[in-house]
Amino acid sequence: MTTIRQDAWSTDEDLVLAEVVLRHIREGSTQLSAFEEVGDRLSRTSAACGFRWNSTIRKKYESAIALAKKQRTKNKKVTEQNEWEEETSREITEPVEKVVLQVKESDDIERLVPPTLTMEAVISFLGEYHESMKERVSKEEIEQLKSENVQLQKELERVKEEKKVMTEDYKALLSIMDRARKLSLYETSQET
Repeated sequence: MTTIRQDAWSTDEDLVLAEVVLRHIREGSTQLSAFEEVGDRLSRTSAACGFRWNSTIRKKYESAIALAKKQRTKNKKVTEQNEWEEETSREITEPVEKVVLQVKESDDIERLVPPTLTMEAVISFLGEYHESMKERVSKEEIEQLKSENVQLQKELERVKEEKKVMTEDYKALLSIMDRARKLSLYETSQET
C-alpha cells in the first residue's frame, strides 16, 4: 500500500498516535510496532509517525508515559506472581511420598558431601578470575590499539596526499621559475 504525503497533522491524528503509543507502552510492546499500527490507521509511514511522536507529541505526554511504564511494571509483577502461584500449586499437588523421598535423598547427599569451599578452591577461583581479567584487559587494549592504528593509517594517508600535492606544486613552481629565468635570459640576449 502506497502512502500519500501528508504534511499537516490534525489534533485527532495526534491523539490517535498518543493513545496507541501509550497502549503499546502499557502492554510492554515496542514503540516501533505502535508507529506501524498508527501508520496503517492514518495512511502514513511508520517513520513519519515516529518522527511526529519524538519531535512533538512525547513532550506533551511525559506524565502519561511515566504512568504507562508504571502500569507495565505492575502488570508484569502481577503476571509473575500468577505464574509463581501456578507453579507452587502444581508443586503442592505432587504426591507427598515423592517429596519426602526427595528431602531424604537430599539430606543423605548433604551428609556425604563435605563443604566444598576450601582455601584451595578460593585460591583457584581467584587465580582464574585474575586470568580472565587479564584477558579482558588485554582484549580491550588490543581493540584500543587497533582503533588507534586505523586512525594513524588514515592520518598517514592524509599526510602522504598532502606531500604529493606539495611536491607537484613545488615542481610546477620550479618549472615556472625556470621558464621565467630562460625568458629573462632570452630578453637580455635580444637587447644586446
